[in-house]
Amino acid sequence: MSSSEIPGILESSRELDRLRKEQEEVLLEINKMHKKLQATPEVVEKPGDSSLSRLKSLYTQAKDLSEHEVNISSTLLSQLNALLPSGTPGQQRRRIEGSDQKRKKMKNESDISRLSPSMRNQLEIYANLKGEQVAARVTGNNAEKDEWFIVKVMHFDRETKEFEVLDEEPGDDEEGGGQRKYKLPMSCIIPFPKKNDPSCAHDFPPGRHVLAVYPGTTALYKATVVSPPRKCFVIQF
Repeated sequence: MSSSEIPGILESSRELDRLRKEQEEVLLEINKMHKKLQATPEVVEKPGDSSLSRLKSLYTQAKDLSEHEVNISSTLLSQLNALLPSGTPGQQRRRIEGSDQKRKKMKNESDISRLSPSMRNQLEIYANLKGEQVAARVTGNNAEKDEWFIVKVMHFDRETKEFEVLDEEPGDDEEGGGQRKYKLPMSCIIPFPKKNDPSCAHDFPPGRHVLAVYPGTTALYKATVVSPPRKCFVIQF
């Protein structure tokens, strides 16, 4: 191994450490924004509120950091491969394939271990939603108005932090009339409270803006709480 190559390898390693620390800080900020929006969803309706723009900026920053990490990892891998003894093409291919698989496994495990306990707990909760119904915003961030539907969770990818969901209600004729599938980020999903779990119960005072299922449909619309519940809430769409 040439000693002249060592500084480049060490520099790449330091850059990886810096990126991972920065990613952890961004993930913590994203988690704080999720908690804020889940606790007070009406805040986005206030004039001048920038919660959604801030969340979008954080996700963009997390994506850029992740792509940079992949580039640095590839550079580091190339630097190391250049220093390894050469062998037959078959041996080299097996060694590279084995290294790629091991690196991918280590990266996945490292990504999860770097998350805060609250984020790991949230990922675990989302992973357990498979087969359950949730509220999902199926429109993009730039849409004129949000569309929320009741959908069924088919899969949650811990790596990409994306849900694959199914709208079980047939669409309109102009939309093809069949069931629709969506891939959505965590920020577009709201789990429903458990009926028999008191810890999931929410106390919404009169005047609170909420999302509620419109009677006879699987769509959710913005509504206002009129009176607190005896057996159920009274709301106005």
